[in-house]
Amino acid sequence: MTEPDANRSGCTSSRAEDAGTDSGGMASALATKKLALDARLRQLESVIVAYSGGIDSAYLAYAAHAVLGSRMLAVIADSPSLPRAELSDASAFAGECGIPLRVVRTHEMERELYAANGPDRCFHCKDELFETLEGELERSGLHALAYGLNADDRRDFRPGHKAAAAHRVTAPLAEAGLLKADVRALAQRAGLRLWDKPASACLSSRVEYGRRVTPEVLRTIEQAEEALHRMGFRRVRVRHHGSIARIELAEEEMAAALETGTLKKMATAVRAAGFRYVSLDCEGYRTGSMNEVLPVAVLTENRGDRKEENGRHDATD
Repeated sequence: MTEPDANRSGCTSSRAEDAGTDSGGMASALATKKLALDARLRQLESVIVAYSGGIDSAYLAYAAHAVLGSRMLAVIADSPSLPRAELSDASAFAGECGIPLRVVRTHEMERELYAANGPDRCFHCKDELFETLEGELERSGLHALAYGLNADDRRDFRPGHKAAAAHRVTAPLAEAGLLKADVRALAQRAGLRLWDKPASACLSSRVEYGRRVTPEVLRTIEQAEEALHRMGFRRVRVRHHGSIARIELAEEEMAAALETGTLKKMATAVRAAGFRYVSLDCEGYRTGSMNEVLPVAVLTENRGDRKEENGRHDATD
């Protein structure tokens, strides 16, 4: 477990956030949700937060640490599906905020139903994650497991909800009614540097369904996206369709991509990662684009607002 860093340049104290709330600077509805979140965290008494470094789990870890102090632990799962840059940044943020952090290895790649990459891949990933975190609960003596899904996620296709329900994992952000925009607003008020960090999900979410997930496939995607980040693109996905890379860019970054010479540089960079052909998706970046080919029955079966899901959610890219 990493020790808290004395330098909190990326965080303000929880007192500063609370003072802003008390002074009336925060909208009353958001303040009410923040109070509900704090109350839920106190109710848990002690907690392990499934931490990925994204804005949702990062803010949840920050809030849990503010409320529970040493009675919380952030745990990040390291595997080939986690980009190295994300692991490094997540570790840095925890250090900046003094959040206790433990890095554990997960082995979802060894699960055949995960590697086969069907529409339920995320279930098998989350099942592996939560089994691992249950072991950490026993070792740490803490009481509860939580993960950082928000109220917006109820509307999405998320097979991992079933794994969360099976392992009795709570989702305090969603339970407090916090939307993605609410989480970002609270993080900005708290002075967290990643309040506007683009959404992120595991590298496996970039692989077309039915194509086997392997460490080599994930490295190819990671290297291609890193190359595009170095070119200055912030919100970008490289979707893996075998020998073809389908690049999705945010709408505000499309014009830059279409400048003379930039497309060729992009193609060269992505080919160097291991793709033979490179395409630019005209519709741009959108979350869950790989789900567009799935039948409606599959999508509705795994909606997060179904009664049996108990409001627990997982991440979609």
